[in-house]
Amino acid sequence: MTDLLYSEIEEELRSSVRALLADRSPHQAVLARCETAEPYDRKLWRTLARDLGAASLAVPEETGGAGASVREVAVVLEELGRAAAPTPYLGSSVLAGTALLALSGDEGADELLAALASGERTATLAVPLSTAPGTPRGAGFPAAVRADSAGTLTGTVTSVADVGTADVLLVPAEGRDGPGLYAVEISAAALTVAPRTSLDLTRPLFDIALTGTAARRLAGPDRAPAALERAVLTGAGLLASEQLGLAEWCLESTVAYLRERRQFGRTLGSFQALKHRLADLWLDVVGARAAARYAAGTLADGDPDAPVAVAVAASHCGDLAVRAAEECVQLHGGIGMTWEHPAHLYLKRAKADQIALGTPDRHRTALAGLVDLPEPAPTA
Repeated sequence: MTDLLYSEIEEELRSSVRALLADRSPHQAVLARCETAEPYDRKLWRTLARDLGAASLAVPEETGGAGASVREVAVVLEELGRAAAPTPYLGSSVLAGTALLALSGDEGADELLAALASGERTATLAVPLSTAPGTPRGAGFPAAVRADSAGTLTGTVTSVADVGTADVLLVPAEGRDGPGLYAVEISAAALTVAPRTSLDLTRPLFDIALTGTAARRLAGPDRAPAALERAVLTGAGLLASEQLGLAEWCLESTVAYLRERRQFGRTLGSFQALKHRLADLWLDVVGARAAARYAAGTLADGDPDAPVAVAVAASHCGDLAVRAAEECVQLHGGIGMTWEHPAHLYLKRAKADQIALGTPDRHRTALAGLVDLPEPAPTA
C-alpha cells in the first residue's frame, strides 16, 4: 500500500530546498531574470543539483546517485512549483534521467546518468513538451527524426523544454532497424536550436533541427521505446507534484492577502462568499495532494497501477493548478494584474503545465481505457 504521508527525511529535504529557493530565487529575482536572455540561474542550479544533491535522488548509489526514489524527486518538484523556480529539473533530472535509468547497464547511458547525478552535466529529452504517455509511434514520437546507417540524425522536434541549459539532448529517432534513443551534444555541428515564444517565461521552449547531426546511439528497438514511455509516464506523474506546489502557494498567498486587505471597514477575508470559494479550493488541493503522492508512490514502487495513478493525478492536478492561479490573480484584485506581483508567473506556469505531457482531457481518456469505462466527453 502506497504511503501518502511524508517521511521525516522528505520533510527535511523539503525544508532544505525551500530555504535555498527563498534565499537564492525570490520572486523579484525570477521576474528580473525572465526579462533577460538567460531565464535560468546556473549558480542556483549548481547549488540545487550538486550541493543539495537534488539531481541524484532517484539515481542508484552504484551509479553515483543518492539511492532514493522518485518520491523524493516529487518533494523537490513541489517546492520548485511553490517558488515558480526557473530550473531545468523537469527536463534533466526527471525526463532525461528516467530515460537513462531505464537503460541501466548500457555503458554510455550509465556514464551520462552519473554525470547528470553529479550536476556536472545537464540533459533533456528531445520530445515536444506536449507529448503524452501512450503516444503511438508515427504521431511524432519518436518518428520525427530519422537515423541513417552512419548514425547521423535528420529531422526537427518542436517545443522542447530545458534545451537552453542542456549539454546533451536525448533524441528519439527512427532508424532502419526501428526506433532508437540517441545522445547528441548540444555543441554538435549541424544542430540548430531556436527559441520559441513561450507562455511560461520560467520554462522556455525551443525548436531543434538536426541535419545529418552526429549522434551516439544509446538504445535500439529492444529498449528505446520502453525507456521513452517510462520517461514520459514518470514526467507526467511527477509534474502533478509541481502543480500541487504551485496550487498550494496560490491558495496560501491569497488567504494571507485577504486576511490583511481591508475594504468597507472590514477585512476581505471576513466575507462569507470568499470564505466558501477558498474552502472549496482547499478541499481540491487536499485531493490533489493525495493524487500526486499516490502517483509518485506507485512510480517509485514499480506498481502496475502506476498508469492509472498518473492519469488520475495529471487530469486532476492540471486543472486544479490553473483554477488556483486564476483565483489568486482575481482575489488579489488590481495588484494581482501587475507585472511586479508574481501571480502572473504562477498563472502562466499553470497554463503551460496544463498541456505539458498530456492535457487533462487526454489523461481522462487514457484513464477510461485503463479502467474499462466509457470515454468522458471533452471539457469546453
